[in-house]
Amino acid sequence: MRKIFILLFVLANITFVQAQNSEKELVQNTEKAVKKINDTIEEEGWKAKGTVSLLLNQSSFNNWIAGGEDSFSGTLGINYDFNYKKDDITWDNKILASYGLLQTKTADFEKKTDDRLEFNSIVGKRAFGEWYYSFFLNFRTQFSIGYLYGKDENGKEIRTKNTQFMSPGYLTTGPGIYWSKDENLKINFAPLTSKFTFVDGAYTSAIDQETGLPYVDGAYFGVDANKTMRYELGFYSSVYYKLAIMTNVTAENTLNLYSNYLEDPQNVDINYSLNIIMKVNRFLSANLNFQAIYDDNAFQGFQTREVFGLGVNFGF
Repeated sequence: MRKIFILLFVLANITFVQAQNSEKELVQNTEKAVKKINDTIEEEGWKAKGTVSLLLNQSSFNNWIAGGEDSFSGTLGINYDFNYKKDDITWDNKILASYGLLQTKTADFEKKTDDRLEFNSIVGKRAFGEWYYSFFLNFRTQFSIGYLYGKDENGKEIRTKNTQFMSPGYLTTGPGIYWSKDENLKINFAPLTSKFTFVDGAYTSAIDQETGLPYVDGAYFGVDANKTMRYELGFYSSVYYKLAIMTNVTAENTLNLYSNYLEDPQNVDINYSLNIIMKVNRFLSANLNFQAIYDDNAFQGFQTREVFGLGVNFGF
């Protein structure tokens, strides 16, 4: 309640002086207000920080003999941490959200370049040294419908709905042991991890339009016919490592590994993310986002995604 009163007081103060102060003074007052709120939060053991970024890519061609196609793409992303540490208790939370679209001049449909919603949470109680007893939760899905693209008999582009929000949706959780040297290096081991895969029943009860045959067990993200969930029990490990490559260049690495005890434990699921930020100034940066996923229930091979562009960033 105290934080709410402080926030209301600060907002009222900013509104009052806005008509009297210059733009520069207003920015300074806002920064002081945010700092005051953060200081109050940190006194209670919480520490929060985050960034909002907008990546833009554009290309245009006119009488360009070598060939090319006009295109425009944009990706909006949020990376937000809110962590607690006091005495022998730690609780780290991270929200990752991004959505991007690509539009080319000759395409009938815009296509997604990114679609991610992920929440990570891990609570720990000190066991000894830098080791903690832990319990973690990871949830991930996507925001909007995903399509498979093709051509009809006339060569016109067509698309078929293949995924959507919570289809698939993944929930992974379990107890373990956690090691952290500092906020830039964290490792968690969870030998008894439950993994739930959720899908829309419409995808597991349909008739294949090409073959005319009913749905085959496990063909849609490992979920059996007429089911909406798949359960797995296995071993989970995660590593988070952030480093400064050089001045104003940082790299954030996240690696998640999972082995299912109940079926094909040798087929280890891999989810690796790399986020490189090359800072130009306070608000501009060049951003490289790369992700590689191996999950044989979703696809027999590696799925990779890479987005690079000029970013407009706002920290909070």
